[in-house]
Amino acid sequence: MRILTALPVYNEESTVIPVLGEVVKYSTDILVVDDGSTDQTPERLKGLASVRTIRHQENMGYGASLRTAFQAAIDGGYDGLVTLDCDGQHEPALIPELAAGLDQADIVSGSRYLRVFDPSQKPPEQRRRINAEVTRWLNECLGLRLTDGFCGFKAYRRSALECFEITDLGYAMPLQVWVQAVAHRLRIVETAVPLIYLDESRAFGGALDDATFRLNHYRKVFEAALERAGLATPEGCAG
Repeated sequence: MRILTALPVYNEESTVIPVLGEVVKYSTDILVVDDGSTDQTPERLKGLASVRTIRHQENMGYGASLRTAFQAAIDGGYDGLVTLDCDGQHEPALIPELAAGLDQADIVSGSRYLRVFDPSQKPPEQRRRINAEVTRWLNECLGLRLTDGFCGFKAYRRSALECFEITDLGYAMPLQVWVQAVAHRLRIVETAVPLIYLDESRAFGGALDDATFRLNHYRKVFEAALERAGLATPEGCAG
């Protein structure tokens, strides 16, 4: 199975070289989607001959970067795509394991809560709470059995990528993916990945830095995705 590994990047000058130095050990086809970085990230990427880069001329959002990666995998004729973040919170050594899961599933989603790798690692409470609430919506509204609705370490079959119509360009984009995956009856499995938090002060940008606003935004995107997909859900399941 021919696999593309893609990393969305925005102002990752301190981590992009060490992370990609590990990724190249486990993947031969690597794409970085630079979402309009304004630091030294673009300069550092220029020296990596083994890594292809697609650059957004301006910052468009996390969802936009993944949408670009999805299309690149389709256009490149790949059989599958693995996505991971470039901030050091995902273990590149697990890329082959996620890719291998595509033999039995359409989406292999990393979960930081299936197994405890390091008891000293704890997620920021605010982010843990929002993840737990959104994961509850996904399970109750869509009939899934997920433990981690927001892990960016995933593998997708090409046929799954062709099902998606991504319109949310920000951090709520995974909610559209989950809804559309269920609407298309895709096979979904989770696999355990380590919980690693290196920067608890990460900003989401603007009003999304407020936890209440962010959760309400996620709910609106989720409900809109359900309506667009024509999925009937239990009353109040995302309330």
